[in-house]
Amino acid sequence: MTQRVFLTGATGFVGSAIARRLLADGCGLLVCAVRNQAADVPSPAQTVVCRDFAVNGEWQAALSGVDVVIHSAARVHVMNDSEADPLAAFRRVNVEGTLNLARQAVAAGVKRFVFISSIKVNGEGTAVGSAYRADDAAAPQDPYGISKHEAEQQLLQLAGEGGIEVVIIRPVLVYGPGVKANFLAMMRWLDRGMVLPFGAIANQRSLVALDNLVDLVVTCAAHPAAANQIFLVSDGEDLSTTQLLRRMAAALGKPARLLPIPAWVLTLGATCLGRKALSQRLCGSLAVNIDKTRTLLGWTPPVKVDAALAATARHYQDAVRS
Repeated sequence: MTQRVFLTGATGFVGSAIARRLLADGCGLLVCAVRNQAADVPSPAQTVVCRDFAVNGEWQAALSGVDVVIHSAARVHVMNDSEADPLAAFRRVNVEGTLNLARQAVAAGVKRFVFISSIKVNGEGTAVGSAYRADDAAAPQDPYGISKHEAEQQLLQLAGEGGIEVVIIRPVLVYGPGVKANFLAMMRWLDRGMVLPFGAIANQRSLVALDNLVDLVVTCAAHPAAANQIFLVSDGEDLSTTQLLRRMAAALGKPARLLPIPAWVLTLGATCLGRKALSQRLCGSLAVNIDKTRTLLGWTPPVKVDAALAATARHYQDAVRS
């Protein structure tokens, strides 16, 4: 890849993997936006410091000579948000900050803007047997999803005015080496041999391995057919919570000790304990159809689920041992 790329979120879980891939592919120039000069970015990437990624960001000099912006930085979804006005906080970074960067990219002559959005723009869940599609009507239900949708709309409006191509990617839950949050907690449960009440969950969840997401991002940075399109991304194989736990346990070399508790019992119990959102993630379905991504781009997820789970397990076990 000879393109010159400006990357935000370069020290994050997804952004750092994008940076490594771009450099491995021979990126002509990689400029990473970071919050402090000491940030750990892969060599020989250049860095530009901006401590407040919002409307105050000044990017003009750093965008000079850049072909593509890959925007992965965001105020991410927060389970228990302490902000007095969460939507305003999300809009400040995810909408206003994004549009500030995009407008400066237009002024600098950048050709393409790749925006890492979220499946939460589509909604919070699907019925078993159905799946979100890239061109479905948006139905965001929380401040994070609303802010991502608003950013998408304004970016596409900017693209419609000419001067820059926009590509929007909506990932589902991303996992891979170094994953945090609920996926890490799940690995810990399995690694410790805990008995879990998830042996009878017949939902459908789409996931995406980090390497698969990165591969699509790199594809969208250059593919002519990606211009001004929205894409959903997954591993192309949906799993129930029960199947995921069993296959993750196998990757860890551990038994999956799962009790067959009905999903409705778990949902009722979680609701009574004020954990309804968590029960939705564990028992509800959220599936995506990636036919548009496959057909329009000729793209296929390069990494299979079990190989991705094995790589995630190895990284986790190496970290535990060290």
